[in-house]
Amino acid sequence: MKLYFSPGACSQAPHYVLNESGLTFTVEPVNLVTGHYKKGDFTQVNPKGYVPVLELDNGEILTEAAVIMQYIADQAPDKKLIPKAGTLERYRCQEWLNYISSEIHKGFGVLWVGSYPEEIVKTTRATLEEKFAYVAKQLGTKSFLMGDYTIADAYLFTMLNWARYHKLELTKTPELLGFMEKMKTRPATVATLKTEGFIK
Repeated sequence: MKLYFSPGACSQAPHYVLNESGLTFTVEPVNLVTGHYKKGDFTQVNPKGYVPVLELDNGEILTEAAVIMQYIADQAPDKKLIPKAGTLERYRCQEWLNYISSEIHKGFGVLWVGSYPEEIVKTTRATLEEKFAYVAKQLGTKSFLMGDYTIADAYLFTMLNWARYHKLELTKTPELLGFMEKMKTRPATVATLKTEGFIK
């Protein structure tokens, strides 16, 4: 398999999961500013024009972070990165994936663009902080969202890194700060951050 990624983008979440899975894969960086990768126009790979993209061994491609992570987890069932299909726990994990995707991930759009009026930016930041406060409350004293590590945690960690980049107020959510520290100790997290150039 091959993961098309851009350092620090949402593609980081499936990158973590691939490293957790133990599966064999390669990575291909994409310049999201120019829309190119080493062979040219990235829209020839993904007409949507963004990462992540997972190219399967048979040449098929999957897009959308939450879907890619579920696919990877299902290829390595022994790693227990996602609960078994058909169980309530599986739907709980999907519930988290959808919440992070729709309520948090997309919420950052205004902040990344950087050209919205200050009032909109202020409202966006406040809304995101409320969403993270909700996640912190649900996390409580658990190490991970569902108790044990799942792919939802990889997605949350990626979004929390975005929150720190945009200097969102997280000091009132020590649960999230503790979660981030736990995530940083995982070998898969370290491997991903090294590959993407964030640590040596």
